[in-house]
Amino acid sequence: APHEPAPAPSATERSAGAPPPRQPSPSAPPSALAPPPPESERRPGAKKGAGPAAPQPDPLGLKDKNKKRRVGRGREDEPVPTRDDAARWRDLRAMPMHRREEKTRHVSTGPTAEVTKPRLKAVKLEEGLTVKDFAEAVGQKPADVMRKLMDMGTMLTLNQPMPADAATLLAESFGVKVEMVTERPAEELLAEPAEPEGGQVPRPPVVTIMGHVDHGKTSLLDAIRETRVTEGEAGGITQHIGAYVVQARGKAITFLDTPGHEAFTAMRARGAKVTDLVVLVVAADDGVMPQTVEAIDHARAANVPIIVAVNKMDKPDANADRVKNSLVERGLVPESWGGETIYVEVSAKKKTGLDQLLEMILLQAEVLELRANPARLAKGIVVEARIDRGRGPVATVLVQAGTLRVGDAFVVGTFSGRVRALFDDGGRSVKEAGPAIPVEVVGLLGAPMAGDEFVVTRDERIAREIAESRLEKQRTAGMAPVRKVTLDDLFAQVAEGTVKDLGIVIRADVQGSAEAIADAIERLGTEAVKPHVILKGVGAITENDVQLAAASNAIIIGFNVRPEAKAAALAEHEGVDIRSYSIIYEALNDIRAAMEGLLAPTLKERVLGRAEVRQVFMIPKAGAVAGSYVTDGTIVRAGSSVRVVRDGVVVYDGKLGSLRRFKDDVKEVAAGYECGIGVENFNDIKPGDRLEVYTIDKVATKL
Repeated sequence: APHEPAPAPSATERSAGAPPPRQPSPSAPPSALAPPPPESERRPGAKKGAGPAAPQPDPLGLKDKNKKRRVGRGREDEPVPTRDDAARWRDLRAMPMHRREEKTRHVSTGPTAEVTKPRLKAVKLEEGLTVKDFAEAVGQKPADVMRKLMDMGTMLTLNQPMPADAATLLAESFGVKVEMVTERPAEELLAEPAEPEGGQVPRPPVVTIMGHVDHGKTSLLDAIRETRVTEGEAGGITQHIGAYVVQARGKAITFLDTPGHEAFTAMRARGAKVTDLVVLVVAADDGVMPQTVEAIDHARAANVPIIVAVNKMDKPDANADRVKNSLVERGLVPESWGGETIYVEVSAKKKTGLDQLLEMILLQAEVLELRANPARLAKGIVVEARIDRGRGPVATVLVQAGTLRVGDAFVVGTFSGRVRALFDDGGRSVKEAGPAIPVEVVGLLGAPMAGDEFVVTRDERIAREIAESRLEKQRTAGMAPVRKVTLDDLFAQVAEGTVKDLGIVIRADVQGSAEAIADAIERLGTEAVKPHVILKGVGAITENDVQLAAASNAIIIGFNVRPEAKAAALAEHEGVDIRSYSIIYEALNDIRAAMEGLLAPTLKERVLGRAEVRQVFMIPKAGAVAGSYVTDGTIVRAGSSVRVVRDGVVVYDGKLGSLRRFKDDVKEVAAGYECGIGVENFNDIKPGDRLEVYTIDKVATKL
């Protein structure tokens, strides 16, 4: 049939310049679409009042399907605009990128594509992995992992470590196979390959002097070194481990002098672990005592030979045979009696038998064939550690292998650092220290524990990583050095008849003393009272210590240290009892007597004033006079005592000798004024020292 003539274009179409619509041919496919409608018809901004558009053909039947009816207006004759693909893509390119993505996200032009990241089939996880790291490793959201954990009955935060069994089960639920990897210990990471035999050379022996209290151990070492160490120790008893190097017959011998009192059991045990030989000092006039037996047990546990030095042979009642008979019962049979133990009779006071003792030590060292490789990275043992105000944390390290040099990176315990300076046993600065040589190491970030292993690493990064790993493991295992205090730790009177805790805060000048006091106090428990060490540390007593003691109703024990001015004021305000000692067994006796209810009223000091030394003047016949500035309180001359404190450590305690303002003797000087202070029988005053002037009052004792 002939085609009908196309309708004439409307006025609107002619004015817009739109081409006339074309009629689809009979052979056109059903999917063919008409071109886009004129601008005036498809845009919302088209002008109103324009004539209606000419009807358009509707080959797909969209007109009837999409027709909208509104009341009062009929649009049956208005064509529905249809769009071809080209027009749609032109509009799509004109869209902003983020809207284009939203639009195309819901448009599928082909088979569904996999856009998610493929799940891991197997992963290796380290023990102690946090929840956040676990989620990242298995490709899951942290929230989903925590939700699964809650379903399993485990409540963890993002930064808490996951148990190994929970991590394995959870990963399997996500379709991931997990292999738990145990991280190699830091000691294995630091281990070096086997050393060739040719690299080892003879090294000096390390000798530990052991024995009962006041049997003459330090005096014997003092006689060997020809120095006066004993006079500097409070009460004539060694308080710290001392490490010294002695030259004998052209060869070096390293001596460790362990404290003799039974409270230092742990320190002496550490000395036996690092030693090659033990010299057991027994007084010829006293015989075998409890600590003598204890020292034998430590030496045997360390599997080291023992040389017995029978001391005080100059005494009239000295009896070496009695000592030998007593030690034979302990298995130390003398060579002269057919045994293997070397006995040497000496007198530290008369300096007799010392050459024979040194000769026996060198002979025993040759038998042991002590050797070490000085070319490898150094490692050693911390003998002692303390806080020095001028140099920071300082550790006495006994080098066991390799050569320790200034500039070496190291790790010790949970601390890392780089050696900034080395000092020998005489206080002289040295550049390096070989095997079996003790040195003081400066450059630590904190005070390590006595007995910690000191290891040099190839670079500082490795040392830092190992230290951080150890610290993280310590936190994970809940091994924080300070235990939390609760109301259960409050001290109750013995008269209540119930078992309670006596809280004690310990501060000492060195780490070994703090540990020894804590160990001894823990063993002082009775049926009524159990002592409990809340905190033990090194350095002066601080405000934090007083606050901790006040919160737990505890007492504070200072060993060779004094409280800071603010700490002392806070303690007085809070009613915290601070007790200072320079002899360990005096502190233990006081605590024991208090727990047994036997502590009588005692003398208690009252600080009158404090002064800071600005300058020191040497006055003929009068000695050193400290030009000082009174910081607080009042310096009173009559009947007062004075304590010289240097870097938080008491260096002298005696009587106040003189007090002057300019050239006049005065009775007292108030705070804010300068004065000259003289200390009786003490001239080693230095600028920067702190002087505490105090008096003794009789007060009722409380503990």
